[in-house]
Amino acid sequence: MLSDPIVALATPPGRGALAVVRLSGSGAFAVAAQVVEGFAVDPARTARLAPFVDPERVAFDRGIYITFPAPHSYTGEDQVEFNCHGGLLVPAQLLAACQAAGARPAAPGEFTRRAVLNGKMDLVQAEAVGDLVDATAVAQGRSALRRLEGGLSRRIEALRAELIDLMAVVGYDVDFPEEDDGPVSRNAMRERCGRLCRRVAELRATAPAGERLCEGALVVIAGRPNVGKSSLFNALLGTSRALVTATPGTTRDAIEAHTEFESWPVRLIDTAGLWEAAAELDRMGVEVSRHYLQAADLVLVCVEAGRGLQPDERALCERGPGAMLVRTKADLAPAEGDGVAVSALTGAGLERLRSSVAQTLFPRGRAEPAELDAWLTRERHRVAMQRAGLALDGAMEQLGEGGEAVLAAHHLLGAAEALEELVGVVRPDDVLDRIFSRFCIGK
Repeated sequence: MLSDPIVALATPPGRGALAVVRLSGSGAFAVAAQVVEGFAVDPARTARLAPFVDPERVAFDRGIYITFPAPHSYTGEDQVEFNCHGGLLVPAQLLAACQAAGARPAAPGEFTRRAVLNGKMDLVQAEAVGDLVDATAVAQGRSALRRLEGGLSRRIEALRAELIDLMAVVGYDVDFPEEDDGPVSRNAMRERCGRLCRRVAELRATAPAGERLCEGALVVIAGRPNVGKSSLFNALLGTSRALVTATPGTTRDAIEAHTEFESWPVRLIDTAGLWEAAAELDRMGVEVSRHYLQAADLVLVCVEAGRGLQPDERALCERGPGAMLVRTKADLAPAEGDGVAVSALTGAGLERLRSSVAQTLFPRGRAEPAELDAWLTRERHRVAMQRAGLALDGAMEQLGEGGEAVLAAHHLLGAAEALEELVGVVRPDDVLDRIFSRFCIGK
């Protein structure tokens, strides 16, 4: 049942000062009454101290509980939040007492899923809740908060409202085809549709940087053996993660670490040197490196300062915007030609490199927080906006000379449905299952 009482630990398990347990659903207050000595609903949203008791009415803790009567709660249902002592024992006893009283364990993301189903937030906002919990970089958290506050949702809703207005005008043309000049001319309809096409295209253009923002941009450090790749990797992280020696071929497997460049999330990969290896183990390392090169958002092509590029290195640099030349060991020789000169030993050039990477991967890297709320951060967003854009292109064609108003209305309806599915006005169960399966339990 979608309204039966559910309970979950909302804080990480283990040793700690406090733990938070959430209880929500129809009958949540009846469950709480069996767990809290002297339980009372009123006054709502007020913290009260009381003993927590087991099914035998034996107290196992003394903590705080707060009631949130529907619909004024996170889920839109009757909800109780318990603050008990942390650790392993007391939270487990509280969960067991709630389950003995009739609540069941919540599934991952079930509290937020109920919030969506009860109209407390839309799907874009619900995804932002998960992104905010999972954020590891400042820009990720900032963007998620803007979307949770409804920034992207409002833009999509404004698009949808204008689209519905246009559908009404085109619908008049469909219903009264005998009128030569309806309330709005065909040219005016086409202009309005063109504005919608441009606004959808602007949103779609944010998808590459937005998806990198959500997942972390994949930055691969590549080059010949012993050019300083692992030293650069360690220097950019500020810690020793990769083994560094003077012997070529020390790194035989890819090493991944999450970090941030100027507040933007980066998945940094140190790879094995690219060379014609004789030993099978070395060849396997090179193959792993080539796999990461194909998947990379950006490749840092490492070449020592003071020497020219070899043909294989030049070929790597000719990947276009997906490659950046880095002149390593700049403390040993002056850098020649293009590239960002760095020294892993002295730290020279590292901040410039971080800045260059951030600006390359996130073209709006200096964006104000208000701009971040308009980024499409998931493949689902991009696909929905792509469908809306294609449908609007079809409507534009039909609103032109010789086009059919009824076909234009059909395309506009398809665009509206794409936007509605994006924010959750239309909620296929498989979409909900896919989104909330990634959530932690208790959220």
